[in-house]
Amino acid sequence: MPADSGPGSRRRPTDAGFVLDTRSLGRKPGTMKTLQRAVTVPEAIGLDLIAIPAGAEVDLDLALQSVSEGVLVTGSVTAPIAGECSRCLESFTDEIVLQVTELFAYPDSATEQTTEEDEIYRLVDDMIDLEPVVTDMVGLELPLQPLCAPDCAGLCPECGVRMAIAGSDHGHEILDPRWAGLAKFTAESPGTGGTAAELN
Repeated sequence: MPADSGPGSRRRPTDAGFVLDTRSLGRKPGTMKTLQRAVTVPEAIGLDLIAIPAGAEVDLDLALQSVSEGVLVTGSVTAPIAGECSRCLESFTDEIVLQVTELFAYPDSATEQTTEEDEIYRLVDDMIDLEPVVTDMVGLELPLQPLCAPDCAGLCPECGVRMAIAGSDHGHEILDPRWAGLAKFTAESPGTGGTAAELN
């Protein structure tokens, strides 16, 4: 969890981007408000081969509910993703939808006082920083070996062409090396294609 999301942070967050202001929610358990927001990410979020690209728009559709120990955030996070297929090496795009259910503890709550710094998210100045949650969830949700399609046939091991464009009849004649000398002799011998009469 980033240092600026914990107690004692010097940077005062503002209600923008992934930072959510809970002051209008109050601390009465059961109080709820909804939030819809589009956030443009300045840097890619994800893995080496697949990620939410820099400059992409992430849509937040959330409900913030006050509970006794903090603010419970539920809802969905939707974003475009771009990657490189681990089989055919082609670029592809898709969409990821994350379901969020996360408690952000009040600074003076029992939950905050009895958990380690990295075990739970916390409110800072009545603000919630959702970016670490999204970053962690994206990293867990995205595949380490992404595919452009579940049935991607990859590349031809002989010539490297993409099997998706090579066609079903694509193939290479692989000659047993023990017969390579005979094949060469047959190809170079004169009259091998002649008739029996010509050979006599």
